[in-house]
Amino acid sequence: MRIVFAGTPEFAVKSLAILHKSNHEIIAVYCQPDRPKGRGKVLSACPVKLYAEENNLLVIQPEDFSELQNQERFALLKPDVMVVAAYGQILPKNTLQTPRLGCLNIHASLLPRWRGAAPIERAILAGDKETGISIMQMNEGLDTGNVLLEKKHLISDFETSHSLTDSLSSIGASAIIETLAHLSDLKAKPQNNNDATYAKKITKIEAQIDWNQSAENISLMIRAFNPRPVAQTNAKAKQFENKVIRIIEADALSKESSELPGTVIELNKDVCHIATGSGILSLKKVQLSGKNVVSIKDFNNAYQLIKLN
Repeated sequence: MRIVFAGTPEFAVKSLAILHKSNHEIIAVYCQPDRPKGRGKVLSACPVKLYAEENNLLVIQPEDFSELQNQERFALLKPDVMVVAAYGQILPKNTLQTPRLGCLNIHASLLPRWRGAAPIERAILAGDKETGISIMQMNEGLDTGNVLLEKKHLISDFETSHSLTDSLSSIGASAIIETLAHLSDLKAKPQNNNDATYAKKITKIEAQIDWNQSAENISLMIRAFNPRPVAQTNAKAKQFENKVIRIIEADALSKESSELPGTVIELNKDVCHIATGSGILSLKKVQLSGKNVVSIKDFNNAYQLIKLN
């Protein structure tokens, strides 16, 4: 098949790679325009663009796909099918109707649960025990199309957004190959809109820890926001009055404490336990503002935390 691929982040790269190495033809790769990145705000290409350029694939980066000239350019490609994986733009109706076999979306949830921009983070944050990949026929709605193929995946108690993204990326890649191989035989299943939930985009404000929450909920938050935007809190220690600490890894303990939430209740060589609204949080890896990520043992060697808020 003649395929146009559209995707932007690392999640999409494995799908592009497997399609590129298959007997299908990638006639163009769409991705978001280069964006400023890092402290220096250097204009940087996305992971999909990097892969495409390394493999001499045509890259197209419209700022706004809905502009008529961009729709016309897409139509001239005459694709059999368009495969989309976390592209980051809404495709106009004309574009959805252009490919002979339609547009297929590789979505990182079991639809209709977690439609939208951040299904992986929202699944972990909600404490879901299962997620997966849905291969969906795209329509004008937000992830509302019929589902052609579904692959389930269990979420472990230690899963982070980073590890889950990597797992689902691999599952999505194999699922799109399977879908294309059996496209004429697969039965499209309509979604039940009554069961729909929405995975709104993650904001940095959400990453601020509220110590009145339970240790379990804070632990889910830390896992969901790893590697970005990373859960964080203001901290007071013997060595400083008020600095931001990012919590990379922590465990929720079933023990209870009578201390106020955010209070350091146990501190020794390799232990730092924090009181929460319910239960105790045991810090494992942290990052002080402007410093590298370190184990709690190394952090305790340099600082003695008193209070988090």
